[in-house]
Amino acid sequence: MRVLVQRVSSARVTVDGEVVGSIDPAAQGAPHGLVALVGVTHTDTYATAKALADKLFRLRILEGERSAADLGAPILVISQFTLYADTAKGRRPSWNAAAPGAVAEPLVDAFANTLRELGATVATGRFGAHMRVELANDGPVTLLLEG
Repeated sequence: MRVLVQRVSSARVTVDGEVVGSIDPAAQGAPHGLVALVGVTHTDTYATAKALADKLFRLRILEGERSAADLGAPILVISQFTLYADTAKGRRPSWNAAAPGAVAEPLVDAFANTLRELGATVATGRFGAHMRVELANDGPVTLLLEG
């Protein structure tokens, strides 16, 4: 599993012109929020999803070297199979390393649900949809977590 994390001041995702998920950290009294783009590969498990969700929740990348757990920062979770693109040969990426939707969707859901169980406010995109993601990267801070 790969999770590309961005520290943001705001973010939202729309599908067909409808906002399906958004975070506004300032409205929740937090200086920042996080956007987590989640990619799943064939060997990932529920344990992987839960471990990476816990790591993200406690990752000290917010103001004052604090975490989402410390500040109550909201998190927007979006499925992102393209994190497993293989661009080693030619000009057309291969998606063979990305898990099919039937495998990936429950693991992305488990990732988001684990964050909720830990106490995070979580918004999500819509799995498999063409999504427009708008965010204001703050810092900028962008990290890749792998598990």
